[in-house]
Amino acid sequence: KEITMKKKLARIRRSKSTRARIEHSMLPRLMVHRTNLHIYASVISPDKSKILVSVSTLESHMRDQLTGKPGRGGNTKAASLVGEMVGKKAQEKGIKKVAFDRSGFMFHGRVKALADAARQTGLEF
Repeated sequence: KEITMKKKLARIRRSKSTRARIEHSMLPRLMVHRTNLHIYASVISPDKSKILVSVSTLESHMRDQLTGKPGRGGNTKAASLVGEMVGKKAQEKGIKKVAFDRSGFMFHGRVKALADAARQTGLEF
């Protein structure tokens, strides 16, 4: 239990420096959070007052696309679907450029798949 707590604190520590840099850019931030079973992505306004766009593997339309597949929300295919959806929704709201906030998670696997899918829809970061 102590090891996992240290791991979580290290991730939170890493995320603080990233968020401090993002705050100066005055861009909306694409925040990613992942758990073992699900992945979440939100575009948050620069002043941190509003969530402009939000997508996760918990939503019913996403669950419908992932049913019957092993891993459901905890794999790279689900992450790329979330990235694609968040990119499309952001484009609809007129958001073209964002700052990518990976919340201290390493940029590989599901986080990278989400970022690549969001870039393919036209989001710049």
